[in-house]
Amino acid sequence: MLMRTDPFRELDRLTQQFLGVNGTSTRPAAMPMDAFRSGDEYVVQFDLPGVSPDSIDLDVERNVLTVKAERKGEFGDDADVQVAERPRGLFSRQLFLGDTLDADNIKADYDAGVLTIRLPVAEKAKPRKIEIGGGADRKEINA
Repeated sequence: MLMRTDPFRELDRLTQQFLGVNGTSTRPAAMPMDAFRSGDEYVVQFDLPGVSPDSIDLDVERNVLTVKAERKGEFGDDADVQVAERPRGLFSRQLFLGDTLDADNIKADYDAGVLTIRLPVAEKAKPRKIEIGGGADRKEINA
């Protein structure tokens, strides 16, 4: 199971837009995400358009998955920027991973600006059938 960690992310994004912060501050910018379960794994997808795969860093420590990426500005020093609405700078997001996930077998792929992380469900957490004894296994005791 995955848990969201930043309930005020949307409020921060709106505040940054209202105050004219262009995303180049040290405060992490928004990193939109989808998360869903598909069979025996959870799939998490992050939108990171324009981010170089070399700038993406994934780290797992004590059941916390941290995703960091950086989109640098593409303007030259002599550019006269008219509009700069696309967020730039550091992007960061943390997910708390439940004990039912296998953090040792996480896989990640980056294609067309989307980072896809696959988190398998641990064997101990998968549903399984339990055999029920009875009937022929019982011994009758006559008193």
